[in-house]
Amino acid sequence: MPSSPLPRSLLAVLLMAALTACAPQGGERAAAALAPDAPLPTSVPKGTKLIVGDPSTKVALQLSGEIDKFSFDIEWANLSGGPQTSEAFRADALDVGAVAEIPAIHATWTGLPVKIVASKFRKDALDHPTYELGIAPGTHVKTLADLRGKRIAYSPGQAQGALVLKVLKQAGLTKDDVTLVELPSTGDVYPNALASEQVDVAPIGGVNIKRYTTKFGKDGATTIRHGLRDDPAHLYVRTATLEDPAKAAAIREYVAAWARASVWAYEHPKEWIDGYYVKDQGLSAADGQYLVDLAGEPDLPADWSEAIARHQETIDILAKETGNEALKAEDLYDLRFQTVGADASKGGV
Repeated sequence: MPSSPLPRSLLAVLLMAALTACAPQGGERAAAALAPDAPLPTSVPKGTKLIVGDPSTKVALQLSGEIDKFSFDIEWANLSGGPQTSEAFRADALDVGAVAEIPAIHATWTGLPVKIVASKFRKDALDHPTYELGIAPGTHVKTLADLRGKRIAYSPGQAQGALVLKVLKQAGLTKDDVTLVELPSTGDVYPNALASEQVDVAPIGGVNIKRYTTKFGKDGATTIRHGLRDDPAHLYVRTATLEDPAKAAAIREYVAAWARASVWAYEHPKEWIDGYYVKDQGLSAADGQYLVDLAGEPDLPADWSEAIARHQETIDILAKETGNEALKAEDLYDLRFQTVGADASKGGV
């Protein structure tokens, strides 16, 4: 026999019980997801916390006295770079990461939706490159055209690897015209590979530029400028994180503080060299001064159009060389944050 329908009163009781079981505890309602085109909230609810992987900004905020002024709690993660941040994102162990232009591309290609929420560059970028091409002792490379036939250190998925591909294109060369030697770009790997003549050319950055020529210049080691912009610095987050209104508001506040910290470090070079490069990084004051001079003045544009166009060029080069789908660069950016850093750097927000 077919079962008898339940009385309406019993159905109502069962439905109410089910709803009660699924409701948030403590009398609180779960906040509705923030739509990707909704205005950014400006008020951060009590109890909000961000996990941030941005070690240099942490030091700048400490030195400037702003680190205790956030309206939310911050847990600092001592990590940086694309592979580490993507791994932490996947483990739900990070909310904000500080990287260059490549990690957001590779995260998207590997099924990790992310958004860039802050962008910083270098004024007079061609005069203040992040990297130069290190040339091994005994290797003749004076111009980019001389790269033909050379062994070049290559780190796929990182800024240095993308730079190598851009440089080859600039020189009218392809990967078939050189030998790419896959090596991690961390620490002293590239300078040591050059000095031992494991490779002929490698993009080296920061204080390694100075140290390489100082240490091996007597043997014929040199560097040359590549003539391309290599200055992007971004904050990026998981797309899902921005669906949380509380975290979206906190991220907006963090972006503003990040921008002010960038300006503070430029305007207080002595304190920055001593507090960051010497005491935090263990470098000499001379190395710190070299890095400050190398970086120059930060540029925090309120319009990301040009940056997005340059990012698209990078995506197209990488897509062609790796066989991945060519992404639309604008899709990697959350344009709601476009003016936050710029406004904060000028005293707003």
